Amino acid sequence: MAKLVECIPNFSEGRNQAVIDGLADVAKSVPGCTLMDVQSDATHNRCVFTLVGSPEGIEEVAFQLCKKAAETIDMTKHEGAHPRMGATDVIPFVPTVGMTVAECVEISKRVAQRIWEELKIPSFLYEDSATSLDRVNLASVRKGQFEGMPEKLLQPEWAPDYGERKIHPTAGITAIGARMPLVAFNVNLGTSDVQVAKNIAKVIRGSSGGFKYCKAIGLLLEDRNVAQVSMNMVNYEGTPLYRVFEVIRAEAERWGVPIIGSELVGLTPAKALVDCAEYYLKIENFDYHKQVMENHLIG
Repeated sequence: MAKLVECIPNFSEGRNQAVIDGLADVAKSVPGCTLMDVQSDATHNRCVFTLVGSPEGIEEVAFQLCKKAAETIDMTKHEGAHPRMGATDVIPFVPTVGMTVAECVEISKRVAQRIWEELKIPSFLYEDSATSLDRVNLASVRKGQFEGMPEKLLQPEWAPDYGERKIHPTAGITAIGARMPLVAFNVNLGTSDVQVAKNIAKVIRGSSGGFKYCKAIGLLLEDRNVAQVSMNMVNYEGTPLYRVFEVIRAEAERWGVPIIGSELVGLTPAKALVDCAEYYLKIENFDYHKQVMENHLIG
């Protein structure tokens, strides 16, 4: 069986289309991998690539993209709504076909080492690659962001896993790791009051007592003047999308605010959406593996 790995690198650029296109050209040039999706957002000032390929191809494209980002993105001039600490902010590797998390952990370590040796960009290992419990959560790793990272790296417990205790002057530092599939899910509210989104994010995120597998922030989409609850659902089976959506709806009603839409960033496992259909359609005795036609066609 052919082995396939998914890689979803996030870059700190969502406004300069020439830079995004340059990264896409690099992604398409590496044999053994396919660029499945590119999404960018000007408010977040961030773009997310989704690639799938052989372990060797994905390992090479992750390095080449990090190199290109370092050449074309200057973090000293970057600003945006999304937290960030590097030109290539995060590189996750996800086991897809015939791969284990452990194998993806080894890929993450090799890529991190090469990025340091050849580009002099330090990195933290996170999620399943983390070397300590306080580095599992990406939010903890990224706390302080690009501007606060030089001081953070001098703290005894925050030496990079690869590299010296100083950031690359323009490319910053990168988080690299293996993880299970994540769903980037955002809900847009019928208000420009960003505090409403921040209040709701605090209610639903696991770190403040909400859903265990939900990470959330509130921000303003300036181009639409719309407040957004922006989420990473790190285990869509442990915390389904519909459950978080309904709590957001209830909390928004407290503030007299409607939900005007939602969005997915990048690709998502089909089951995350089918689970929502099963919930809202109230399908009885539903069996995802047996009753979804595509599962038989590709199985």
